[in-house]
Amino acid sequence: MRQIVLDTETTGLSAENGDRIIEIGCVELIARKLTGNNRHFYLNPGRDSHEDALKVHGISNEFLKDKPKFEAIADELLEYLRGAEIIIHNAPFDVSFLNKELELIGQQPIRHCVGKVTDSLVMAKEMFPGKRNSLDALCDRLEVDNSGRTLHGALLDAELLADVYINLTRGQNSLMMEVAGAVQTDLAAPSIDLSRFELPLILASEQESAEHEKLLDDIDKASKGKTLWRVGALQAGVPA
Repeated sequence: MRQIVLDTETTGLSAENGDRIIEIGCVELIARKLTGNNRHFYLNPGRDSHEDALKVHGISNEFLKDKPKFEAIADELLEYLRGAEIIIHNAPFDVSFLNKELELIGQQPIRHCVGKVTDSLVMAKEMFPGKRNSLDALCDRLEVDNSGRTLHGALLDAELLADVYINLTRGQNSLMMEVAGAVQTDLAAPSIDLSRFELPLILASEQESAEHEKLLDDIDKASKGKTLWRVGALQAGVPA
């Protein structure tokens, strides 16, 4: 599946209260590799940004006056995102704004277009519980160079998040490669007819059996009598 790392900048914090998207940045990954097939839009929101939002993104109201409305780029954006897994840091925020913009032009919510939405903030919290998991904090922790990020920018933040996501999921990728390699090796291995061999039956000695029972007793005590083999044996009326 194609993966698109997406970020937005907005006039404020609440789509429901009239805030709008002013910038969208998208970075494409295929097979966990950056393709360079990115998208970047500045948008005229039809309203001024809140003062606090201006401090975050630094995109002036004057700069946005001659930029297209969301409606003008909606078809291009939806076609670009179609069927892809969308990776967003704090996804509910960006998705709520995208959905509001789509609602205003009579389009369905974004989930009807994309294959999946993945929240990298949720992933980071599961991997680093109790720690700061902002994009800047993750860049520092995962050694992603964010020295050029003095202000928030949708395309720059999407590019940084793509690097962060690849680092967050690097272990999963290694495991998948190992599993895939094992499957290929097993498929290539010749089958062996074991019926041609007479395998000796080697029983445990009395000492080995006694040590085994002692180990089972220790495990049973540690679990306060909740080991499955003892519980099952008692229910069946068989000595454990």
